[in-house]
Amino acid sequence: MKYELVMGLEVHVELATESKIFCSCGGHAAANEPNDCVCPACCGMPGMLPVTNKHAVELAVMAGTLLNCKINQYTTFDKKSYYYPDLPGAYQITQWFNPICVEGSVEVTTKSGTRTIGIKQIHMEEDAGKLVHDDWTATSLVDYNRTSVPLIEIVSKPDFRSGEEVIAYLEKLKSLFRFAKISECEEGAMRCDVNISVRPEGSDTLGVRSEIKNMSSLSSIARAIEYEAARHIDALERNTEVLVQETRRYDDVKGRTFPMRNKETAADYRYFPDPNLMPIIIDDEWIAKIREELPVPAEVKYEQYVNAGISEKDAATLTAERNLCDILDGAVELGCSHKDVAGWLLTDCAGILRRNNTTIDKLDIAPAKLSKIIDMTNSGDITRVAGKKVLTAVIEKDVDVESFISENNLTAQNNTDLIASVVQKVIDANPAAVADYKNGKTKAIQALMGGVMRELRGNGDAATVNELIIKKLSE
Repeated sequence: MKYELVMGLEVHVELATESKIFCSCGGHAAANEPNDCVCPACCGMPGMLPVTNKHAVELAVMAGTLLNCKINQYTTFDKKSYYYPDLPGAYQITQWFNPICVEGSVEVTTKSGTRTIGIKQIHMEEDAGKLVHDDWTATSLVDYNRTSVPLIEIVSKPDFRSGEEVIAYLEKLKSLFRFAKISECEEGAMRCDVNISVRPEGSDTLGVRSEIKNMSSLSSIARAIEYEAARHIDALERNTEVLVQETRRYDDVKGRTFPMRNKETAADYRYFPDPNLMPIIIDDEWIAKIREELPVPAEVKYEQYVNAGISEKDAATLTAERNLCDILDGAVELGCSHKDVAGWLLTDCAGILRRNNTTIDKLDIAPAKLSKIIDMTNSGDITRVAGKKVLTAVIEKDVDVESFISENNLTAQNNTDLIASVVQKVIDANPAAVADYKNGKTKAIQALMGGVMRELRGNGDAATVNELIIKKLSE
């Protein structure tokens, strides 16, 4: 019998705020040591009242807009009661009755074609803490730094039919949210629960559902889906076990899932409105303001870059990182060409970062400084070699462009008499290269060019040097 895979996802995304969702403690990234970024409010101390982070609400609305959701203009917070050591209040603040976004959709494309995945809802909630298990001492410690870090949970409809679609969907969310600066979506900041069942092909009845919890690696998610689908089919075909609705965890080392607990229902969590948090009213004016702050979509920017002369490959690399687009667009606004800036970013900047064991997405350079370097190189004020020296200093030490050029004597040398004397000196010192050139080996001129440039410390105007070398060799 042929079986159909039916899956729905619950994706938790950590929002890029500077403080937690219900207190002023710094976000999870602000912590240096365990439990150094906590306060009585996020530690669940009695009598401490939560205050909603406005920016978290705005980022949730942005996410809903990108996923074509309806924004609920009346949204509330609720208490989800359960006990676990990393949840100090014995309840989680979440949204059950009035989630902030509902009824959205996103298109995913795989080798099988393009399909629309429905979004049931997006709701805001606080994260739990982190348990640290020490097998050596047989103890478990708890770190509350992550407690109350703002999350959105994106709940899809059971529309996935393959692991490929799941991965394409997660990559799409990551791309959208990173580009809009809603979340970094790095490992740990984007976690996924997969609800999975199988049914006979053509059936409308859903099978017994398992939920695989808290996976953040795309490769692990793909392997977990493959294993769990095979387990369900074996149970149905060969009676290897009785399937029950349960929560499972995936062991990446063993390549299999293991039961954690029976799957809870809404009644188990005893949801009720949080009396300490007032409802949030999101009026039309606020929604319009939030939507104005959304960037041009990456797909649109890609087309703009290609039309401006950037290759498709380079445009794809640039639009994969919002930071690169911001730098490029800023330099273009100051008068540089798209193609020039793209070349400096993807060749020179990337090379400098690579030597420092850093990736291009970590590039931090002011568009004005990059624009100044490009302009001075193109105008001949500094040579290309000098331009790269200045760029390196700007990236590594954030120096002032003009001051660095002046202090290091990097201004291009255009004194024809001086260059001519250096050319003669190099020609006299390299008779073999001169003989090769006169015997038709035109590439020999490159050795002479290199010698002159070394004498001029890379500051000679390349066109002038080349012209004078040829003139001297023709005499």
